[in-house]
Amino acid sequence: MTRNFLLTFLITFSGTFISDSSAEESRAPRIVFLCAEKEYSTDVTLPRFAKEHLSDEKVEFIFAKENERNALSSHLPIDRADLLIISVRRRALPVEQLTAIKQYVATGKPVIGIRTANHAFALRNEQPPVGHVVWGDFDQVVFGGNYTNHHPNDLIVTINPSAPETNLTPLLLEGVLPLEEATSRGSLYKVSPINQKANVLLTGEVVGHPAEPIAWTFVRDDGGRSFYTSLGHPADFDSDVLPRLLLNAIDWCLGRFES
Repeated sequence: MTRNFLLTFLITFSGTFISDSSAEESRAPRIVFLCAEKEYSTDVTLPRFAKEHLSDEKVEFIFAKENERNALSSHLPIDRADLLIISVRRRALPVEQLTAIKQYVATGKPVIGIRTANHAFALRNEQPPVGHVVWGDFDQVVFGGNYTNHHPNDLIVTINPSAPETNLTPLLLEGVLPLEEATSRGSLYKVSPINQKANVLLTGEVVGHPAEPIAWTFVRDDGGRSFYTSLGHPADFDSDVLPRLLLNAIDWCLGRFES
């Protein structure tokens, strides 16, 4: 599969594709992934994760448009999604595309963000192209986050559970705990302080620096459920932590257990 290619597809788990109409007829939850980042190969790791773990859901992927950094595929089935999972980094989207994402969020439907999603629709030191827009406070509004930067890439992150804050915490960490010498090779994101309404599940720590939240849930002002994790390095998908954590977060976002 070509990275960041103009492509939208449904994954099925018999190795074949199914038509859009048959997906509509099914009552299985529809999960739409947005993948548009070049640093962590989530256009490879997330489809693999979906194929291995999401056999009971209808899964659709939207990638970045080839040779056009600030655009997703022209077909955006976001309004049909029961859950939107975002792995995007610093893209200024066409007005209609970002509007579709904002409208989805405004309905109170759930959102999961992976790693660079907390700066998905923010540019660094540049203006968006004509006809394109950014969403500067996306991280704060959708995830209750506060991304500012990251620690050096050569510092190994030690992963620890947070002190239980709600009855929800054990459910979301089921199959993840106990964490014994769990680490991540991805740089530790600087996100403190996050919204006080967030329920921190995991923290990460590098030598010589304070711990930072690396996974949490957040109930937005619109009532929608959000989950964010700064894990997402390719090696994280081969660990015992991230895949199970994502599955638990998906179950929570789809209402399979209550908050």
